[in-house]
Amino acid sequence: MTCLNCILMHRRIAVAELDIDDVSGVIQKTNTVFKPEHLPIGILIHKGTVDRAALNAWWADRSIPASRSGIREALETLDIASTKTLPVRNYGLSLSDQYWICPVNSHLTWERINYFQNDFSEDIGDVLFGVHKNKNVLDFSSPDNTSDGNLKKRWKMINGKRCLLKGGSNPYRQQPLNEVIASEIMDCLDIAHVPYTVIWEKGAPYSVCEDFVDDKTDLVPAWRIFQSQKRSNSTSVYQHFVDCCAKLGIRDVTGFLDRMIVLDYIIANEDRHLNNFGALRNAETLEWIGMSPVYDSGSSLGYDKIPAQMRQEREIVCKPFKNHHEEQLRLVSSYDWINFDRLSDVKELIADVLSVDEAKDYMDANRIRVIIEMTQRRIEHLKQIALTHHSSLRMDSTKDDVVENIAKAYGV
Repeated sequence: MTCLNCILMHRRIAVAELDIDDVSGVIQKTNTVFKPEHLPIGILIHKGTVDRAALNAWWADRSIPASRSGIREALETLDIASTKTLPVRNYGLSLSDQYWICPVNSHLTWERINYFQNDFSEDIGDVLFGVHKNKNVLDFSSPDNTSDGNLKKRWKMINGKRCLLKGGSNPYRQQPLNEVIASEIMDCLDIAHVPYTVIWEKGAPYSVCEDFVDDKTDLVPAWRIFQSQKRSNSTSVYQHFVDCCAKLGIRDVTGFLDRMIVLDYIIANEDRHLNNFGALRNAETLEWIGMSPVYDSGSSLGYDKIPAQMRQEREIVCKPFKNHHEEQLRLVSSYDWINFDRLSDVKELIADVLSVDEAKDYMDANRIRVIIEMTQRRIEHLKQIALTHHSSLRMDSTKDDVVENIAKAYGV
């Protein structure tokens, strides 16, 4: 076992001295803390000592999960035993925030190595997408080393933009197409979101979105915000998150959650876990910018279900606050912002996206018809709720709450 002595950096700011096992990727020791306020959100200090278990959990979240599609074959090509070692190979650099590790006495600088301003290798992305490469000439300088989530994904430069490509799961490969549908529905509802398009490679669809984090910004997942305060047993998951945001100074949270919850009901989103939305802050001043635009809405619209299952809406799971969408809708404070007339073309919207020639190997007319039918049914139900809704009727308790650590099993 070899240990890497390094400094956890936040852009140019030295945060803490660490010893990391460069084989297992585990933080073995935390030494001097220089700027405790710049530690990742949710990492607490007790009696002058950093919570190393929490810091390791944060660091582990920067690695590709072992459940990623095709990861076993990728590890064989890379000739490594675990994805946990990959973040060490590229200094923990990401395109989602400004944290990285600088080996002591290495003289590396943020300006020289960050991926927001510098090129990165596509070798790791190629391997993750099944391209066989000579392990002896691989360049590990890639943000793909620190991309989480279970679906096949990679970063790629497209027309000078840093873009994330993400695939879908068998048998329908529907998630990339759903991202486009969700984007267009959010356009109709004026919900701030990350725009998505679809490209086809070797007969398979991949969603494409530009990086919405810049070189001065951190995306802080809701799970990290959730960890910033201790939650009492009598406080609901929703209320605890709102309380944590208020304590940190993140503004306009309720309005954002109203819109996200409504969107997720319309598209029957099954995967809006606490690592699947978040807030943005300035990495140097630590000033909160606000909640991030909505992203990653692909695991929706019955993406893994046959039509008969789609009609059985009780089989649709829900996150991040309640286990059922009907219960989660009770958390919405206002529906006044919804212009239902702008959803009148949802049938054509869905049909246009799912009926493209390339999708015929995955989609048939009956499947598309049922997806449209169920979406329209949810919109009509939402209209009825909006007509009778009053803020005094808003309800929240711990009833039907998701388990607190639901985000641990998932990635973005």
